Parts: sequence; structure tokens; C-alpha cells
Amino acid sequence: MRYSSALTILILSLSLLLIASCRNREHNQEEAQIINDSIPPLGFWEEDYHIAEGKVKNGDTFSGLMGRLGMETSRAIALANACDSCFDVRKLRAGNSIKAYSDTVSGRLEYAVYSVDKTHQVIFSCGDSLGVWTYTKPIETHRKYADVTISSSLWNDMSASGSSPLLILSLSDVYAWTVDFFGLQKNDRFRVIYQEKSCEGALIGIDTIYFAAFSRDGKDLYAIMYDQGDGGNIYWDEKGGSMRRAFLKAPLEFKRISSGFSYKRKHPVTGQIKPHTAVDYAAPTGTPVVSIGDGTVISVGWAGGGGNTVKIRHNSEYVTSYMHLSKYASGIKNGVRVSQGQVIGYVGATGTATGPHLDFRVYKNGTAINPLTMDSPSAEPIKEENLAALDSVFVIYKAELDSLTALGNNAQSNDVL
Repeated sequence: MRYSSALTILILSLSLLLIASCRNREHNQEEAQIINDSIPPLGFWEEDYHIAEGKVKNGDTFSGLMGRLGMETSRAIALANACDSCFDVRKLRAGNSIKAYSDTVSGRLEYAVYSVDKTHQVIFSCGDSLGVWTYTKPIETHRKYADVTISSSLWNDMSASGSSPLLILSLSDVYAWTVDFFGLQKNDRFRVIYQEKSCEGALIGIDTIYFAAFSRDGKDLYAIMYDQGDGGNIYWDEKGGSMRRAFLKAPLEFKRISSGFSYKRKHPVTGQIKPHTAVDYAAPTGTPVVSIGDGTVISVGWAGGGGNTVKIRHNSEYVTSYMHLSKYASGIKNGVRVSQGQVIGYVGATGTATGPHLDFRVYKNGTAINPLTMDSPSAEPIKEENLAALDSVFVIYKAELDSLTALGNNAQSNDVL
């Protein structure tokens, strides 16, 4: 009986302590909420001031910009010095927003808020006390699903499906080595589970692609995100093969192919029928051109009708050539090592050309081959000890993708958990 009574007292005591602890936690949370609500995000209440919004202009200096807002030059210089490591006033970007907050009675400038980008702001205290601080707007993430079948173009069809065309750039990164985005065909299909970022209700970017399927002629090419934690590749197929390859599918952001690989082509300038052992990518002047793989620059210079040209040796078998460049990227010269995806030059129309485009060639053992049909070896597969985990992830994502596909448009119009 004594044991039973003691146990009862102990249980009651613990219960009272638990109740008191919960009430105390609730009180602390309420108190923290009150304190948090009393602190304005920018450090001052915007509604207390007259607000005028403008844009940074080309050639604006910090003191000139602040002077236009009504601040004396000497105080603007002192404010710039106060920025220290918080913000480099020399990096004002033309077109970015600047808001001036002035006293509603005297009209004196009290604060200025410069938008670095969609989420980051710099606040300048311009009143009696000069100071500067930064503010980052809250970012929301949403898990989404997209299902796009090609009927006209990936861009148009992505927009028509209700998904952001920004997703195209992320997909082109994941499938850069395995899908030719210049050669997409009608009825090709992309299905994707991904996460997007938004700020104040506006989309600001694609955060992560978790799982994707590219379908053509009844065959699916899956891409699974699985991070081994080694700082390397994070996308794999369902068998553990790397989505990366020794070579990229294309040496620039996808535009359009203006002329394909052919042994009998009528030259658009000379009119002669001759082999065109290259692929021409039409793109605006200045479009960055990248090396399709790791290698060493073996030639930089003028190549007659080819204009400004860069040649890269990738290994004992492969050499690539990039022609008609408007200019070379900084540091590109003979003997320099370049990495896959590194910018080596910019699209132009130098040499014999009717307009800006890239003439891209691939040589295997000295013989020109079609860049659009060549096979590229895979990078290292996933570590064997991670293969079972990858398989589990694939099964889970595949089931989710199939379920979302069955839901159709309803899945695309809402967030997916």
C-alpha cells in the first residue's frame, strides 16, 4: 500500500510539473510573438513616412543617388563610409529599386531602402544617426509537379501547362548530358517533382528537382536526386548510372539549330556544294559558349572563314572546335586547362557568316563526327554501398510520380506534399 501511495503521489507530481511546464512554454511563446510583432521588418514603420520610389540610373554614384533623394553630399559620403563590410556602395546596379522615406511634416529624408535583388535589401538610416543594415525577405518553398508534352516548343508548352519556364533551365542542367534540348520532338514528355522558391507571392526560382522522367517513344529516362555527400554528382538513373557524361549535349544555352551536319550542303554565302561537318547553333551575339568537356586549349586565333576560333583537346581521341566567336573569354589561350561548362568565348559572326551563330565541330581520332549523334561515356556510377538506398528512393518517387500523373491537371494546379 505504501508503495502504491508513493507511486500515486509521484505520478500526480509529475503531471503537475508537466502542466506547469506546458503553460510556461505557451506563455513564453505568446510573449515572444508579442515582441516579434513589435519589431518592424525594416527596422522602422513604413506607414509613418512619406514614400517615394525610384530606380538607380546608369552612371549613378552613391553620393549622387542619395543627393537626388535629398541628402547632403558630405552626409552621403559619411554614410558610405559607415557601410564598411555591410554593403559595397560601388556595386549599385542600374534599374534596381530605391525607396526614400521622408518625414511627413519636414520632408527630411530619414531612410532609404535599396533592393539588391528580389529578396535582399539594404537599409540606410539618413536622419540624425547615420547607419546601415540589411534585411532578407522571408522565402517560401513549395513542392510542385509538372507534366509537359511537347506540341510546339518546350517553352510554350511549359507555360501552357501552368508551370514556370524557369523549370526548363533546371531540367536542362539535369539532362544536359543525356537529352538534346535542340532536338526535342513532338510528343516528347517531361514529368517532374520539384521545389520552387517564392517571395511575397512571386516566384523567384527553382530550388530543387527531386525526380524527373523524360519520355520518348514509350521509353522513360529517369533522373533521381541522391546526394552521396562527396560534393560530386547528385543525379542518377534508376540503375545508379550518373546523369553526367564526359561531354555536354550542346556548347551553349539552347536556341535553335540553323544548319546540321551534312556531307553535301549549299554554303549560304558562297553557294558551293560542300561538306558541312559541323552543327550551327543560331544565337544572339554575345551568348556565352562553353567547353563541352574537360580538356586543354590547343588553338586560339583566326581561322579564315571560321573567324575567331577555339580548339580544345579532351583526351587522346576527341577534339572540339568553336568558330565565328565575337570574342574569347578572359584567360583562354593555348595550353590552358578548361573544365566542362567553362565559358571559352561568345557567339559572333566573324569570318564568313550570314549572321551570329556558333559553328561547332567534334573530331574523333582526327575525323569529324556528328555532335548530335555521338555517344558520350558516362561519369563514375554511384558508390556500391549507396545503390540500395538509391533504389529505395527511386521506388518511392516513382510511386509518387505515377500517382500525380493519374491525378492529371489537379496535381499541377496545387502544391504536392
